[in-house]
Amino acid sequence: MTLTFTVTSQAPSGTGAVGVPVATKGALPPGTGLDRAALERLGFTGKVGETYVLPSARGPVTILVGTGDPAQVSPSSLRRSAAALGRAASGFESLATGLAAVPRVDRKAAAQAVVEGLSLATHRWTELKTQNAKPPKLATVALVSPVPSATKQGVARGEVTALAANRARDFANMPPAHLPARVFADRAVAIAKESGLEVEVYNKDQLKAMGCGGIVGVNRGSVEPPRVVRLSYVPRGATAATPHLALVGKGVMYDSGGISLKPSDGSHAMMKADMSGAAAVLATMGALRGLRCRTKVTAWLMCTDNLPSGSALALGDVLTMRNGKTVEIHNTDAEGRLILADGLSLAVEAKPDAIVDIATLTGAMLRALGDGMAGVIGNNQGVVDQLLAASGRTDEKLWQLPLERDYRQALDSFVADMKNVGGEAGAITAALFLDEFVGSVPWAHIDIAGPMWSYIDNGWLQKGATGYGTRLLIEAAMTFAKPAKGARAARK
Repeated sequence: MTLTFTVTSQAPSGTGAVGVPVATKGALPPGTGLDRAALERLGFTGKVGETYVLPSARGPVTILVGTGDPAQVSPSSLRRSAAALGRAASGFESLATGLAAVPRVDRKAAAQAVVEGLSLATHRWTELKTQNAKPPKLATVALVSPVPSATKQGVARGEVTALAANRARDFANMPPAHLPARVFADRAVAIAKESGLEVEVYNKDQLKAMGCGGIVGVNRGSVEPPRVVRLSYVPRGATAATPHLALVGKGVMYDSGGISLKPSDGSHAMMKADMSGAAAVLATMGALRGLRCRTKVTAWLMCTDNLPSGSALALGDVLTMRNGKTVEIHNTDAEGRLILADGLSLAVEAKPDAIVDIATLTGAMLRALGDGMAGVIGNNQGVVDQLLAASGRTDEKLWQLPLERDYRQALDSFVADMKNVGGEAGAITAALFLDEFVGSVPWAHIDIAGPMWSYIDNGWLQKGATGYGTRLLIEAAMTFAKPAKGARAARK
């Protein structure tokens, strides 16, 4: 269910619950009926994400929601507070709150954060549930604000970004039989039409003719054909000087590991979400027109299964990529980089000012950073810095790792130009592999293997596929500036 938001000067009559923001210090807002000492005895201190429901014999229920230290409140903390409020209010059909009007935060940014927090926390994918499907009842939210114009602007943007993130979640939560590459491509065409995008879909025969040996090779074990989808957003009034950003998303609709079969465990069951990168890119592209993005953005969705069969890619096989480089296969479960190689090669041919790829690429990144943040590696510090800044504004955490070129020798092959795996620093060597396909174009790689999935509801993160990276990419596209070429990334 999608929440409906309004902006009002006071809580509407008949509201089921009222969310009251409470900081860790300072006077309590009117209507709580308790002093701070009493609340602390009940276990409520006002920390970010805390909630407490005050029953009411008549009228709306009051839900106290913590906003933390009033000197440190920010859009990111408000997003987490709103997520907690949304879960506490999920049993009511309507909610009114002054959370977007807390002091010290820009009204537009606050409203966007609150809308995102409420929408992301209460979203559920229940399409296949026939019993015990209990989606939140919450349907309408009134944001009480003394500055309605700025608040409405923030609401409008928050609705678009939250819808995009939830759309990416829905795609990644779908079972592989419900969303093979050809169906995902059809969904992309539909989104393109409704969003004013140019779209072109390439089938298996076309990909063979184009020399995209990476995606065709990975697809060899599947009965489902691959698809590559090219999406293009051109802002109104665009000129030759308009900044041009390229996005490439890994879309492995289901990853068994191929001949290098994954173990049959819980992580294997999550491999329906190995297309989270492509889902984030598609959802991002669908949001740009509604946000009036001023950047030209071209995207490639690289979509296929990775399955074992008598025709599957074998260890020792050599593939020829779109840019002509040859790759010897030493692990068929390192397939994401093979399809991204073709996607990056295609992106380079479009002559963008920068390229960003996003992928659930390596277990090494998950082991290095855990499931709370993604890693970013690139050949240009300007591009990386723009992504890190976008990350700070969206609360989708990124940590930069070095593109350590001394490790490149681990990918050397004596029968081809390179191997698809090698060395101990798996996240870095994977990025070094991708680096072979971007040439001199400024580029950054985002590895979301860790945060693409959550086992619990935590802040704005929802149990299941998280849609991680969607809002980050939207923010990056909205604020993109041409980077200086030749500005190599720092060795951090």
